[in-house]
Amino acid sequence: MTDTFFVPDGTSAQGLAFLATDHTRGPWDPDAQHGGPPSALLGHVMETAHARTDQQVVRVTVELLRPVPVARLHVATQVARPGRKVEMLEATLRDDGGSVLALARAWRIRTADVPLTDGQAPADRVEGPDGVAEGRSFFREVPPIGYVQAMETRFASGGWDDPGPATAWLRMRYPLVPDAAPSPLVRTLIAADSGNGVSASFDGLFINPDLTVHLVRPAVGEWVCLQARTTLTDHGVGLAESMLHDARGPFGRGAQTLLLDR
Repeated sequence: MTDTFFVPDGTSAQGLAFLATDHTRGPWDPDAQHGGPPSALLGHVMETAHARTDQQVVRVTVELLRPVPVARLHVATQVARPGRKVEMLEATLRDDGGSVLALARAWRIRTADVPLTDGQAPADRVEGPDGVAEGRSFFREVPPIGYVQAMETRFASGGWDDPGPATAWLRMRYPLVPDAAPSPLVRTLIAADSGNGVSASFDGLFINPDLTVHLVRPAVGEWVCLQARTTLTDHGVGLAESMLHDARGPFGRGAQTLLLDR
């Protein structure tokens, strides 16, 4: 098995081509990916195709328009709104037939030395992953090979068999693509789409058609922590929210709207 989530496969009329590996396989459909890997792939292509060192990504929204197959995919990207201080990037994920599977938009803001007159409040910290047992199961039965096994998960509070709010550290066991260390943005996006699973508290389907991540700084280190909570309703809609932490403390937030069904 290829020890990456995706393998580059040249270019096509639809953009850069990638082959999805079994590590992308999700928990709901054996032929479809978890939302994390395609979200991370869109982020990876946007930041590598339009690299800048004077700006940082501050928000990414991924619209998951339909299930993303474990198959050949194509990514096209552009600078939708150029700017010296504020810039927007866009990316589109398509299948071999040209159908749009997912869309992503990323805002970037210039970075600069802007001293704060009153300083900052101390960052809230959560227990780190060292010494925390790895979560070996999942909130439901999953394929023997897939995203769940490709990500290492350690719970600082809660657990797969403890429904409700939970705090979990996640890190990638494999690179997203060959010969490239995962960037902070890639590590954040591939983990942030697990907020609804980490805080699962509904015994049916809870599928997210979107993922939005806000970032005040890039993540530091291999581990990304989700301090996650899911809000449920009795009319078939939910919301999963995650405070994102690394070893230095909180660095952003993630949110997923949820379709609840049985």
